Amino acid sequence: MSSSLSSASTNQAQPAMAALFVSDLHLQAAMPRTTQAFFNFLQQHAVHTRQLYLLGDIFEAWAGDDDLDDPYHQQVVHALKQVSAAGVEVFWMAGNRDFLVGAGFAEATSMRLLPDPYVTTIAGRLLVLTHGDAYCTDDDAYMQFRAQVRQPEWQQNFLALPLEQRKAIIENLRAGSRAAQREKSYDIMDVNQDAIAGLFRLSGSATMIHGHTHRPAKHDYQIDDAARVRYVLSDWDLDHAAAERGDWLALDTAGNIHRYALNGSEVGN
Repeated sequence: MSSSLSSASTNQAQPAMAALFVSDLHLQAAMPRTTQAFFNFLQQHAVHTRQLYLLGDIFEAWAGDDDLDDPYHQQVVHALKQVSAAGVEVFWMAGNRDFLVGAGFAEATSMRLLPDPYVTTIAGRLLVLTHGDAYCTDDDAYMQFRAQVRQPEWQQNFLALPLEQRKAIIENLRAGSRAAQREKSYDIMDVNQDAIAGLFRLSGSATMIHGHTHRPAKHDYQIDDAARVRYVLSDWDLDHAAAERGDWLALDTAGNIHRYALNGSEVGN
């Protein structure tokens, strides 16, 4: 895991909000209200920060960069490109749904692909960022599947298939995943605390931000006699959920982290 850790330096000239963090939008054409909420977030908030971090599962599924010409995907690409064109550095981390996003998508949106986990210093605060699924180590079946599909050889073979065949395979996998989740406890699908402690130690960071679990919260720890804090981002759903879900985190230039609701109001961490 240590070989995938990278770092970035802090730029001293930063606006009031130095960075925004969001994950688990699960964008798809069948979720127009969620999609529009994301576009509103980009236009009203993301363009006013210095850095935007997209921490995985931004798409519900991604069959390969040769699907960029899809009209819905072009809308998302255009919206992200506008943020980049405004001078915002945009960073993308793969999730368990969109890990096949590659260089073509990055070039089209002028964003940078990040490894998982990723360590960076922003506004003087050392952060470790991750999608989060790699630390759900109690879910043996998922961890085996993840190890398989993250292998370069598997991805190369999969991307060599016709696009429509890939989409059909992905849809079958999604259906299987939904069925499997109904049989699993919430605890099994959450992050493992020993794995989280290991990432804190390896990264040297006292602050972690991730998504994946759809359980927005702030968790405080004492690890090796040092205070640590883990922020979990919400998923977004304005189309299917009984109550609208979604949030983002913002890091200001003083190094403070704030959580915002979809309407832009600050909420408790």
